[in-house]
Amino acid sequence: MKMHDRPVHNRRCLYRSLTLLFVFSIGIATSNALAAPSALHISGNQILNASNQPVLLRGVDCASMEWTSDGQGHILTTVTTAIKDWHANIIRLPLSQDRWFGKGPEQSDGGAAYRTLIAKIVKTISSLNSYVILDDHWSDENQWGKNIGQHLMPDLNSVTFWKSFAKVYANNPAVIFDMYNEPHDVSWKIWRDGGPVTETDRSKGTVISYQAVGLQTLLNTIRSAGVKNVVLAGGLNWAYDFSGILNGYALHDPNGNGVIYANHDYPFKGDTVQQWITEMKAATAKFPVIVSEFGTSATDKGAKNNRWILETLNAMQEHHWNWTAWDLHPSAGPDLISDWNYTPTPYFGVFVKDALAGKLPPYIPSGSAGNSN
Repeated sequence: MKMHDRPVHNRRCLYRSLTLLFVFSIGIATSNALAAPSALHISGNQILNASNQPVLLRGVDCASMEWTSDGQGHILTTVTTAIKDWHANIIRLPLSQDRWFGKGPEQSDGGAAYRTLIAKIVKTISSLNSYVILDDHWSDENQWGKNIGQHLMPDLNSVTFWKSFAKVYANNPAVIFDMYNEPHDVSWKIWRDGGPVTETDRSKGTVISYQAVGLQTLLNTIRSAGVKNVVLAGGLNWAYDFSGILNGYALHDPNGNGVIYANHDYPFKGDTVQQWITEMKAATAKFPVIVSEFGTSATDKGAKNNRWILETLNAMQEHHWNWTAWDLHPSAGPDLISDWNYTPTPYFGVFVKDALAGKLPPYIPSGSAGNSN
């Protein structure tokens, strides 16, 4: 063996080892970078990431975890399809505060399987570098295991839910908390501060009074545990009306990463799209906003020639508004899909899927050249 053979061989081995180590390190860094999106915070009316860059959130709602404990066996496939095939960067996941604690009529394990499935969903979404809105969608009028559904306002059990739930996902960069789905038919003071409410269930012929909890109390509950995640707060009129928020009832959040106000927009709200745009512009000038539900069915006013959905999507595109469309489920109308092959509905889903892919057709107002209305 020549004298220089071994040192050269050693240098080659060392070089190869260092190269492999470098590649492996890059791989770990890349893997970690993709394991979760950048944490969000609010500055003024903007949603920013950890690098203080504006973030535009666009995605879909994925229902079924509010009315079932198992997501009907589809939920993990649904959120994956939404991100990989539909190009969503955010998923809104409706939940049930009762099922978190195992109070659903179908549950017998104290909620363990439900909590495990939510963890899998969050991990799946985060690993795909996307965000997830965890939404307290169904409450119970302060009666565990009874009246599970949509109600006027959150209740005392909602506070118990957030004390438990927020700690589990505290400061997870992928997670946004939607404190309560759709407040309605109360004053702005009760919306913010809580108070006694009475609710009539016409289908059952029952009247129930309970102590409603204001959204400021829910926010304080979340923050009291050191949880800084961005939160969502829907306005009144089933998360459509921002008037009180613009006139003194905005939430106070000195100890967290901020509040995004949620709007739910449907053709039956009574406004024209232009009226809705005017209201949205007033809100987005002051606060960060996400249209966290919107949609149209084949029979809605404005569905002819897809006028309403095209006008709405184009408005959100033009103004760079955040949104999640309701819903990527074939029977949670307005439905984006017609079956579990995730076939887009022709009156709604095809346009949302195109919008998420950057292929949205333009809206041509009635009377303009080329319009077929």
